[in-house]
Amino acid sequence: MKRYCFDTSGFSNPHETMPEDIPIYGPLWRCMITLVESAAIATTTELYKEMCHITGDFGACLNSNKSSLVLEVDNPDWDALTYVRHYVRMQREHRAFISEYSQMGSKKTICLADLTGIAMAKTLRLPLVSSESSTQDSPTKKRIPDICDLEKVPHLTFNQFLKAEGVS
Repeated sequence: MKRYCFDTSGFSNPHETMPEDIPIYGPLWRCMITLVESAAIATTTELYKEMCHITGDFGACLNSNKSSLVLEVDNPDWDALTYVRHYVRMQREHRAFISEYSQMGSKKTICLADLTGIAMAKTLRLPLVSSESSTQDSPTKKRIPDICDLEKVPHLTFNQFLKAEGVS
């Protein structure tokens, strides 16, 4: 049963700052492997493609568990139609903040792949885990936590996720 949705940064940033090949972090990543293998985590195709660049045993785990991580839009086991509706509406409502539509193409604002994760989390009524921080009410930029807040989707940092899971 899915318990969390993950943005790429929810895994990639912690994996980079707490690499699994440093002995103190090894148990943490073994725990993350167990969580991935238990099918507790969901992500979109777009975000999964980014996650495939994560290295080490954890990256290998992500690569070998695509079928349990990715909820495809043609999969009848979830409400993909509602997901698509949320995604299309969010593109329209948050267009001014989406980097692909911005004249400057700023990477300091949300992108379409990020929006897929938020739409999935909203559809599944699950928290979205990312390592992004808020833009603090910027009039021109919004990041994952900001759009999550506007969409009433719970947003967790990796550390908040670990606490919620009771990882110690």
